[in-house]
Amino acid sequence: MKMNRMMGNARALLLAALVSLPALAVAPQGPAPKFSLDSLAGKPVNLEQFKGQVVMINFWASWCGPCRQEMPLLEKMYAKYKPMGFTMLGVNVEPDPKLAVGFLEKTPVTFPILLDVKSEVSKLYQVAGMPSTAIVDRKGNLRWVHKGYKPGDENAYQDQIRALLRE
Repeated sequence: MKMNRMMGNARALLLAALVSLPALAVAPQGPAPKFSLDSLAGKPVNLEQFKGQVVMINFWASWCGPCRQEMPLLEKMYAKYKPMGFTMLGVNVEPDPKLAVGFLEKTPVTFPILLDVKSEVSKLYQVAGMPSTAIVDRKGNLRWVHKGYKPGDENAYQDQIRALLRE
């Protein structure tokens, strides 16, 4: 009986620890995969044009609940860090751009929204779920990859952005 109670308590503690973990973040090495995508505004945008800036690439979809939760926070980060040499690229992964437009009418952002309708860039960045976020340093190296989003993860994003801006 005591053993069962102890095992139950241990499981509860383990579950609580797992639930409080942030989304998976890894620190890859090497150059970020190069790409060019059309923006929602109809202009081609490529990653190389942002060399010299810290770039956050956020892969998202309108149907993704965590993406919807995260988008206003990304807009705040973009506004805050843009004057320091930071840019944000929102990459919508849906085959129909109208879905992105509909979402952005309710949740407007000022950073560029790119359209990955064929999932070519998503494959380059090995995006397996929504949202996924990559952070690229001023030299064009992929420094952080975040898979998923939970409230509070934006604090890790900001810590990493600030560190890269100081480099």
